[in-house]
Amino acid sequence: MKTLFIPVLLVVMMSAAVISCTGRGAETGNQASADSIELVKRGEYLVTVGVCDDCHSPKKMGPKGPEIDPELRLSGFPSSRPIPKFDSNMAKSGMVQFNEDFTSYAGPWGISFSANLTSSPTGAGSWNFENFKYAIRHGKWKGLENSRDLMPPMPWFNYKLMPDEDLKAVHAYLRTLKPVDNVPPAPRGFGGAGSR
Repeated sequence: MKTLFIPVLLVVMMSAAVISCTGRGAETGNQASADSIELVKRGEYLVTVGVCDDCHSPKKMGPKGPEIDPELRLSGFPSSRPIPKFDSNMAKSGMVQFNEDFTSYAGPWGISFSANLTSSPTGAGSWNFENFKYAIRHGKWKGLENSRDLMPPMPWFNYKLMPDEDLKAVHAYLRTLKPVDNVPPAPRGFGGAGSR
C-alpha cells in the first residue's frame, strides 16, 4: 500500500503544479496581451493627435482635397517621385514651402523629406525602442548619436517632452503598421534638383 501511495501522491502533486502553473501562465499571458493591445491603442491615439499622418503619409486628391493613401500610410515622401521644385529665393528669405501632399518641404535649411515610419526595414517602426527614444529625445536620425539632425518641420523638440510610456506606445503602434519599403531622399541644399 505504501509503495502505491508515494507514486500516486507524486502524480497528484505534479498534476497540481502543472495545472497551477498553466493557469497562472495563461492569466499572465492574457494580461500581457491585454496590456500590449492597450499600449498599441494608446500609440495609435498619440500618432493621430500628434498629426503624424499630415507630414508622413502620402496623399492623393479626393473629392474634398488631399486624402491619405491607405496603401502608403506613414511611409514618408515616396522615393519613386521626382524631387519637387521649390523657390530657393523664397526659402532663403525665410518662407517655408510644402509640396502638394505635405511630404517634402523647403526653407532656410534646404529641402527635407518626411521619413518612413512603417515597420519596414526602411522605416522607423523597425528601429529598436532605445534608438526610437534617442531620435525623439535628441533629434537624431535613426536614433544614432553621430547621425544627422532630424530636419524641419519635424517637431521633435515638442515630442521629446512625452513621457517614456507614451514613446513606448507610439513605438509599439508603429511596429504594427503595414511595412512599406520606401527610402525617402536625404535632405539637400539648394542648387541641384528641387530648386529653381
